[in-house]
Amino acid sequence: MSSTQSSRPFNPASRRPAQTGLAAACLLAAGVAALLLRFPPEQYNFYPQCPIHTYLHLQCPGCGSTRALAALLHGRIGDAFALNGLLVAVILPGALLYAGLCLHRLLRGDEFHWPAPPPRWSNACNYASLALAVGFAVLRNLHR
Repeated sequence: MSSTQSSRPFNPASRRPAQTGLAAACLLAAGVAALLLRFPPEQYNFYPQCPIHTYLHLQCPGCGSTRALAALLHGRIGDAFALNGLLVAVILPGALLYAGLCLHRLLRGDEFHWPAPPPRWSNACNYASLALAVGFAVLRNLHR
């Protein structure tokens, strides 16, 4: 037995909570997609408004994300990128990659663990994400 494999025998019940969580995440994503397809944010005003934009008249890094997701679901990639380029170019591909990694680990048959960056990268990833979000917010407000 190699050093990367666990010495414990595989227990299928250990995957059950992860499978339930994955199924719940898929149902939630499908529900959000159905909501955005049925009730586009451009036509309905029950979606939450950004408090930063409402009170400070500045666009935060998340402004336009709901409308960008709706545009992506309708196949309007250019519109989605114009509404929130950070979401389209960085966050969605990263989320899809992360979801694929989670699914791969689940289907591999080993005991499931949510993927996480190595401990030495953790702070660097947090600071890089914060710098990217702040830089995006500054640039999108200067560009207006």
